[in-house]
Amino acid sequence: MLKRLLRLLGKLFGLLLLVSALAVLALRWIDPPGSLLMLERALEAREAGRSLTLQRQWRDWDELPDDLKMAVIAAEDQRFAAHWGFDVSAIAAAVKHNAQGGSLRGASTLSQQLAKNLFLWSGRSWPRKALEAWFTLLLEVLLPKQRILELYLNTVEWGDGVFGADAAARYHFGSQAPYLSAEQSSLLAAILPNPRQRSAAAPSAGTRQRAQWIRRQVRQLGGSHYLNQLERPALNWRAYLPSWAVDWL
Repeated sequence: MLKRLLRLLGKLFGLLLLVSALAVLALRWIDPPGSLLMLERALEAREAGRSLTLQRQWRDWDELPDDLKMAVIAAEDQRFAAHWGFDVSAIAAAVKHNAQGGSLRGASTLSQQLAKNLFLWSGRSWPRKALEAWFTLLLEVLLPKQRILELYLNTVEWGDGVFGADAAARYHFGSQAPYLSAEQSSLLAAILPNPRQRSAAAPSAGTRQRAQWIRRQVRQLGGSHYLNQLERPALNWRAYLPSWAVDWL
């Protein structure tokens, strides 16, 4: 009886792994209509008895300005082009910093943030972190870096009910994503640690200082030339597939 139960659980676990992998693979071609974080925010507003209109308009890679792409990379994940979803050096630095006390420092990469926003719930727990690691690995293995960044910029929260770059541009600046300036892009990136409490349209002195730091970091990274490193797939996974599967994909 126990062996049968274990076999059943093993098959169920394998099925869940397969379904999650197929869901991530589909993101190579399909733009997600929303995210679990959007659903969570809507449910929070409903439980609080307030109305919340979710704002989001998809923008393809070519419509997203390089200034915004680089500002987010400079602010959140400067080794985005090099790592495989986890920045080990940043994690080690964060662990050392947090062990000394004071304010907590995170080390989540853009891929980890995307995994959490798309597929998981907010909050801190070991089960969620384990699932985040699994989905991060899938994103890195199955999607090119460009696509990961495109998904991130169209999914990230930029205000109360404001998701994605285009909604952020309209909400904070009355503009559209393709027309964001370098300064506006850096201000949007500067509020990402706490987008529901900070404003890019009316930034505090601290937000302005962080935006200036982001623009300096963008220059040090090489500006938009950095994005050329994202044109390759994160992993040549086609080499592990039979020829008929490569032709079909």
